[in-house]
Amino acid sequence: MFTDFDFNVIYRSLGYLFLDGMVFTLTLTVMSTISGVILGTLLTMMRIGRLPFLPAISACYVNFVRSLPLVLVIFWFYFLVPWIGQWVTGASRPVSVGPFLSAFITFTMFEAAYFAEIVRAGIQSIPKGQPAAGYALGLNYWQVMGHIVLPQAFRNVLPVLLTQTIVLFQDTTLVYVLSVTDFLGAADKVAHRDHRLVEMYIFVAIIYFAISYIASYSVKRLQSRIAIVR
Repeated sequence: MFTDFDFNVIYRSLGYLFLDGMVFTLTLTVMSTISGVILGTLLTMMRIGRLPFLPAISACYVNFVRSLPLVLVIFWFYFLVPWIGQWVTGASRPVSVGPFLSAFITFTMFEAAYFAEIVRAGIQSIPKGQPAAGYALGLNYWQVMGHIVLPQAFRNVLPVLLTQTIVLFQDTTLVYVLSVTDFLGAADKVAHRDHRLVEMYIFVAIIYFAISYIASYSVKRLQSRIAIVR
């Protein structure tokens, strides 16, 4: 089966695969993770807050987004948002969004729903006596959340946040449907150009497995180090 393997096609394409494809994938993963955590934290604050309507809005957003396939959200945003932008701005043609910006906003909005639930679980893990003690010392709500609750909550759920980031890294392959040159897209172009689909797809699978395995192992080690003995 492997007698006709052409390993040279992999060696010849390493620069293109990693400098173009993998850089795009990692950039999208990091930016979407940071933005998703920020947006997810805001959604959590809305969910646990006492302002009218905000908890319901946050809950509806989280539940709605989590019930949708990610690839469907990518298609919706990429094809519908330019037309919505044209309608809102009154432009003469659809507003150009671009594949990277489209993918970045899509992953941010999608992953924020998952990060919101993770952060909410972290906040709920904090003993209620600690916020009460903060209020007793004269701190306001935002000071209690910023100095007491959120730092501990993020510490408690950091391994879960990183695990979700690994899932996001794997999900970035879905931008392939937008013909974006991520790592999988770059490999696919090389595979069809040189007619070496088997070699390239096996190589891509090995790389994704290696990165995900090493990252998962690192998260497990981190979890054992930061675990709080109760």
